[in-house]
Amino acid sequence: MNENENLKLARWQEQTANGKIRCTLCPRYCTIGTGQHGFCYIRQNIDGWLYSKGYGRPTGFAIDPIEKKPLNHFLPGTEILSFGTVGCNLGCKFCQNWHISKVKADEEEPQYVSPEKVVKIAKQYNVPSIAYTYNDPVIFGEYVIDISKLAAEEEIKSVMVTAGYIDNEARKDVFKYIDAANVDLKAFTEKFYHKFTSSHLDKILDTLLWLKNETDIWFEITTLLIPGENDSDEEIKRMSEWILKNLGDSVPLHFTAFHPDFKMIDKSSTPAKSINNARRIALNEGLLYCYVGNIHNPEGQTTYCPECKEPLIIRDWHSVKINKLRDGRCYNCNKKIAGVF
Repeated sequence: MNENENLKLARWQEQTANGKIRCTLCPRYCTIGTGQHGFCYIRQNIDGWLYSKGYGRPTGFAIDPIEKKPLNHFLPGTEILSFGTVGCNLGCKFCQNWHISKVKADEEEPQYVSPEKVVKIAKQYNVPSIAYTYNDPVIFGEYVIDISKLAAEEEIKSVMVTAGYIDNEARKDVFKYIDAANVDLKAFTEKFYHKFTSSHLDKILDTLLWLKNETDIWFEITTLLIPGENDSDEEIKRMSEWILKNLGDSVPLHFTAFHPDFKMIDKSSTPAKSINNARRIALNEGLLYCYVGNIHNPEGQTTYCPECKEPLIIRDWHSVKINKLRDGRCYNCNKKIAGVF
């Protein structure tokens, strides 16, 4: 049971009666034989112990606007250090980052980067936050924990961009030092989740409920609309109703446009009218903050005061042009705006 900087013993594992290892990080609960990988590609049974081969092995770093995550109500207009690894614990046929999410750790040889080094890079570029993103950070949870703990000590915020497919107990560990999250709610039917992601809707809804009811983590939701699959008026309405009833009217909801990729190249890109229509439905159902993405629509990217309807944070794509908030309140009517500003 040797552990070094390039081979991290997995935190969530248990032995089974048949000599295999069960990974308890996500609801797949993969049972993994010697030499085998889990579904995510980066957790491997080596000599009877499970290791995370994604630990310390980012595929690269970028400085992004935080609006690109997307987060519109968490430190708007700031930059964020973003990185991911390889692999993923979902099997999305429409994956927009498949070139890293569908790669095994053995197929890449990235340079080892310690948690201390990640935080040092954030300080070097003077960014207030670090984003665990690109692929799903759930699968490199040990790395997330170690980085986010160190980042918190340096007063640097941590952001999870995730599908929310995680075991209930592991979730408490992985999110312990997280300040904000964007959760992909990929659709609002079990049929879609089963057919296109090889996962289950109820687990994602459970994560959203946990974030709302048991944490102080700021979170926003993103739904990628795929023509003919999850963009019907009825489904958008049901999803909006569920969010309103269970999470409240102030959770920002982003609708983004799909483009043909990976195993769904036969689908057309999402027309702008579908994205704008989804936003209209969500607003009509009572959600206060609804946004559009991957299309050019400054109105759909702007934050409005829900009380007096004044534009408060005016955006063009991922760029904040004007921010009229005053201490997190509307400059015009003093209405408190939900978020971290």
